[in-house]
Amino acid sequence: MSKQLEDRIDDLEAKMAFQDDTIQALNDMVGKQQLELDTLRRAVELLASRQADLAASLPGEAADDEPPPHY
Repeated sequence: MSKQLEDRIDDLEAKMAFQDDTIQALNDMVGKQQLELDTLRRAVELLASRQADLAASLPGEAADDEPPPHY
């Protein structure tokens, strides 16, 4: 093989190794973000449930619009 061809192959191998490292780092980051997203989704569902429970325990707004019984 010619020196020029060997240099090109070496360059491509180096680029491929760098890309493999980058892909692995990105994959790790996506995995961590997915775990965080799942945690946040559960927290939002819990907060929505608590808000619904609180809203159900409050007196209704319709009762506030009704005239008092002495009218």
